[in-house]
Order: sequence, then C-alpha cells, then structure tokens
Amino acid sequence: MNLHDSVTIPCDRATVWAALNDQEILRQCIPGCEELAQTTPVHMTAKVTLKIGPVKATFAGEVELSEMNPPESYVISGEGKGGIAGFAKGSARVRLEAVGPSQTILHYDASADVGGKIAQLGARLLDSTAKKLARKFFDDFQAAVVSAEAGRR
Repeated sequence: MNLHDSVTIPCDRATVWAALNDQEILRQCIPGCEELAQTTPVHMTAKVTLKIGPVKATFAGEVELSEMNPPESYVISGEGKGGIAGFAKGSARVRLEAVGPSQTILHYDASADVGGKIAQLGARLLDSTAKKLARKFFDDFQAAVVSAEAGRR
C-alpha cells in the first residue's frame, strides 16, 4: 500500500527538521508507541501496539533514517515483528518545503507491507487503517512541533 500527502506546519524548516529528528517528539506522535530508544543518530528501536480490525498486536522493531539531506529530506524506514499477528514493514520519504520564514510544508510518500495474520484482514481494512494512522501521526506531529515552538518563546 502507498500513501502520499502533505501537512502545513506553522514553523520554520529548521524547527520542523529538528523535530523530525527528536526521539521524544517521534515517540509521542507514533500511534501506539510504547517505547522508542535511539541507539545511534540514525537508528532506533521501537515497541508499538496497534489494533487493526479484530487483531491487536505489539510489534518490536527497528527504525532507521537514511538518505539524510538536512534540513530538507530523509527516508525513515522500519520493520517490526508482532509474533503470531505477523510483521509490518514500511518506509516514508519525507521532504520539507519552506514556504516562508515561519511556514513549512511536510510532504511524505510512504509505503507499507504486512504479512502473517494481519495480512489476511483484507486490503480495504489495511489501507484505511494505514491512512488513519499516517494522518494521526502527522496531525500529532504538527501539534507537537507547534507546542514545542510555543514553549521556547
């Protein structure tokens, strides 16, 4: 499944870039994230619990940042295993477009793949859930960046 969208954030590009690389902000914004630990500047481990239709599973996995082009873009990718529920893996190309001194458009192109029991739920349910989770992440991310910026003033 593939997702493409953008969100406008009322902050400068450097602020948004810093937030995209802030482990605590990411932990707060990733739906179902219970743990996110940075092991290197471009590698994290994560524990996420999600409910997809009738299946609720906890995924333990790895997150990696690559193709870094600060403060403009990167690729974030991850893979998690959820035991009997199966696995999920995906990546997103994130690009920041400065629209002015205090406004940035965050564009993303994401893809995801699942296997095991959750893959048997059907494409329609998986697509709608993926879109909902992506929208929740980016809405929460926008709110977290704005809140963090307001706290600095």
